[in-house]
Amino acid sequence: MGKTIPRLFGIATAVAIGAAGITLIPRADAATDSFQRGPAPSANSIAAARGPFAISQTSVARASVTGFGGGDIYFPTGTGAGTFGAVVIAPGFTARRSSMAWLAPRIASQGFVVFNIDTLTTSDQPAGRGRQLLAAADFLTGQSSARTRIDASRVAVMGHSMGGGGALEAARSRPELQAAIPLTPWNLTKSFSRDTVPTLIIGAESDAIAPVRSHAEPFFQSLPSGPGKAYLELNNASHFAPNTPNATIAATSVAWLKLFVDDDTRYRQFVCPGPGAGTAVSEYRSTCDAFTV
Repeated sequence: MGKTIPRLFGIATAVAIGAAGITLIPRADAATDSFQRGPAPSANSIAAARGPFAISQTSVARASVTGFGGGDIYFPTGTGAGTFGAVVIAPGFTARRSSMAWLAPRIASQGFVVFNIDTLTTSDQPAGRGRQLLAAADFLTGQSSARTRIDASRVAVMGHSMGGGGALEAARSRPELQAAIPLTPWNLTKSFSRDTVPTLIIGAESDAIAPVRSHAEPFFQSLPSGPGKAYLELNNASHFAPNTPNATIAATSVAWLKLFVDDDTRYRQFVCPGPGAGTAVSEYRSTCDAFTV
C-alpha cells in the first residue's frame, strides 16, 4: 500500500464543499502524482454542507464482515473523474456510527469514498479501534462494492474521542496511510513519535473528558515535524463538538485530506499558515515548513 513515489506536494488541510454542478477535473498528469478532484476550492466551498460530487450510500451489515462492526459507505456517484481516495471514520466510547453521520457524506461529496463504521463493541479501547479502522480500510479497498471506485494506495483514517485515539494507533502501525485526523482524541498512550503519517489533531478548548493539555496537545507535540502535522483547537467547544455539524471541523479536515490523500496543493492555502484565532478557533499550530506530500 502507499505511493511508490514519496509525497511530493505541500499540505493543504482545508475542506472543499462547493456548489454542485461544476465540471469535475479528472486525474492530473501522472508525472506529478497529483489526484485533483473537483473545481478550485475557496474558503466558502470547503465550509459548505455539500461539495461538487453527487454521492450515493450503501450499508455493510455487521454480520457480513469480520474485525469491525459494519457501517455505511458514501461514495461519488459518477465515474468520470477516475478513482478516489478512501477515508474510514470510527466513533468514540459508547457511541455508534450515527454520531459521525453528519461528517461522512460531507467529506464524500468533496471527492472521497468514506466508510463510517461501528466498532465491535461501544466500549472498545483506542488500540482496538485502531485495529478495526485498519480492518475496515482493508475491507473497503479489497472487498466492498465500492472498491472499484477507490485508489487503494490512498487511504486515511479519522475518529472521535477513543476513535481519535484509534486513528493515532492505526497511523502508527500502518505508515502507508496517507493521512490521519483524530477529533478531540482520547488515549492513555501519549507518545506517537514513531508515527510518520501526516496528522491533523483537532482539540476542543473546553473538553472536560479529554482535556487538550493531557490528550490532544501531548499527542501533537510527540509527533515528528515531517511529513506534516497540525493542531487546531476549537474555541470554547466541548468534547462532543465533532458529533454535530461543524464547518470548522469539516473544512479543515477536507483540506487536510485533499492535500495529503490527493496531493492537491490547491488546498495548502487553508492549512498553511492556517486559520487565525477567532470565534471558531482558539489556536492553530502546524509544521508547514516540514510538510512533504
